[in-house]
Amino acid sequence: MGIVAGLDSSPDFTRIVVCDTESGAVLRQGYAPHPVEGSDSGRPADVDPQAWLLSLGEAAGGGLLEGVQAIGVSAQQNAIVPLDAQGNTVRPAMVGGDKRAQVAAADLIDALGGREAWAQAVGSVPQTAQPVAKLRWLAKNEPENAQRTAILLQAHDWLVWQLLGRPVRRTTDRGGASGTGYWSAATGAYRPDLLELALGHQAMLPEVIGPAEAAGTTPEGLLISAGTGETMAAAFGLGLALGDVVVSLGASGSVMAVHPEALADQTGMITSLADATGLHLPVVTTLNAVRTLRGTAELLGLPDLEGLSDLAMKSTPGSHGLVMLPYLEGERTPNLPHTAGTLAGLRRESMRPEHLARAAFEGMLCGLADALDVLRGRGVEVRRVFLLGPAAELPAVQAAAPMLFGAQVVVPQPADYAAIGAARQAAWALGVSQGTLDPRTPPAWRGAVAQILDPGDELAVGQAVRQQFVAVREQTHPGAFRP
Repeated sequence: MGIVAGLDSSPDFTRIVVCDTESGAVLRQGYAPHPVEGSDSGRPADVDPQAWLLSLGEAAGGGLLEGVQAIGVSAQQNAIVPLDAQGNTVRPAMVGGDKRAQVAAADLIDALGGREAWAQAVGSVPQTAQPVAKLRWLAKNEPENAQRTAILLQAHDWLVWQLLGRPVRRTTDRGGASGTGYWSAATGAYRPDLLELALGHQAMLPEVIGPAEAAGTTPEGLLISAGTGETMAAAFGLGLALGDVVVSLGASGSVMAVHPEALADQTGMITSLADATGLHLPVVTTLNAVRTLRGTAELLGLPDLEGLSDLAMKSTPGSHGLVMLPYLEGERTPNLPHTAGTLAGLRRESMRPEHLARAAFEGMLCGLADALDVLRGRGVEVRRVFLLGPAAELPAVQAAAPMLFGAQVVVPQPADYAAIGAARQAAWALGVSQGTLDPRTPPAWRGAVAQILDPGDELAVGQAVRQQFVAVREQTHPGAFRP
């Protein structure tokens, strides 16, 4: 018996949970926002990583970590910290979806010979958020800083390194490395040539250690596990296994599955990430999810998504023939970057607010079901679909999702799954170090408390709604979608 801590450093705050090593029960928790000023457009693109340490210290106050034997670190993905040869930051960390890097990402795609070349090389095509694109931007726009950059760490790598007292050895894990754009989940190796293509020269990269390995021990004797990215930590905290898929409902949407092997996708629709256990997390993204609902609510003069959901529930599956293609910001799945949304099937009887509200929910979920079909088409098993995000609680989402996804839908209770996943990783590394756990088998913690929704007799209805959506999509954008 013992206790471990999981630390999640998200884009806005640090959250810490202290868990029982046997059951995973959360015993106590701490929270603190990062002391960072937001920009006019929301989150800043550059952040001094010291802010992450300050909020960590505040969140751990009041003896929160007393008696803890090991710590796991989860952190925001895609944040890159450039360091000089002495380990000092060259410039603030570049974080989040960095629109400055749009041209850089396009440059990199061309420089290697196209999307297919990147998909084959590292399992993903450069996007603005990825470290590889940010480094290309740095080389083009801040050449002196790029030249001084000798060491590269991501957010969780940097935090682990700081907790260990900045040792000579710097580490990362497969999950974090797989999002960089210069490490391949398929081969398990860095691509130094792609790093040089982006930055203009070589830099030292952290050693990729195994899921159950320890990064080291603090001077006080506290074991620190490998750490990982937030997505991988949340998947681990939820207890996902083969056959499980996560659909995340943010402004944009993502569909992520647990799979035994890396999926190289020549079209670039799949981003091939690694998970925190030794398996793989292929991800397909849509640009339009909850933004579709918000736009429809505004159009109908409704104050919130709960009102939109209530209105949609007054309609019926198929929305009286009204179909919304929700490509409001262009789309990635299918690849239609410059298109707009479409509303089809307008008849006198379908021109009612409740049918438009229902069509928005069905359009959003059919777009995500298309993304799910991309994975199914590559042999990914889909037994359960975990639905995440505040919109997952809406009755209209819960009514339509099981029939449109054609699978059991699981809606977990809101919890700090990334922090819990980090704690579970810490318990695993601790158990392996003590000889009580197998490095191939993580500790069996209680699964998430969740609501289970089965499609039941409505599968045929769901298929009819999907067919209606597909017919409009093919008529409007013939051949654009090839799962």
